[in-house]
Amino acid sequence: MKNIISIIVLAFIFIGFATFFLNRNVTEQKPKQPTDSTIAIIHKTPTCGCCGVYSSYMKKEGYHVEINDMADLSGIKQSLGVPSELESCHTSEIGGYVVEGHIPNEAIERLLSEKPNIKGIGMAGMPAGSPGMPGPKTNDFVIYEITNENTRGEIFMTI
Repeated sequence: MKNIISIIVLAFIFIGFATFFLNRNVTEQKPKQPTDSTIAIIHKTPTCGCCGVYSSYMKKEGYHVEINDMADLSGIKQSLGVPSELESCHTSEIGGYVVEGHIPNEAIERLLSEKPNIKGIGMAGMPAGSPGMPGPKTNDFVIYEITNENTRGEIFMTI
């Protein structure tokens, strides 16, 4: 009888130590290191509130956000090949692509998973209800390709 009690006590001690060490390893995991596809460099003006909200949205979606505040975005938009008809208030670089405007993460995830041979994607203006913009969504979000020739291409996605 004493042997059975000893075995049960030892089993509980073993289970207790195993649980402690397993839980400790889970809680002490290092945070994920950012990769090219999870780093979002957002070029914006320092006073733009909706750009700040969009940056927070991207962080919540799991991106490592790097902010590049600039007084004038025209140079960066031109150097990245954003067509004037797709310009918005901020320009992002994610996974080797240009992402212009208040693009929902659903479109960015598709871009990064499909890896099309384009420069990026863009949605002109600041549509209500899009990530970073207040108000309800009133129309479809029409997201266009930005071609390698720096022009607006075909519709990439409608959300």
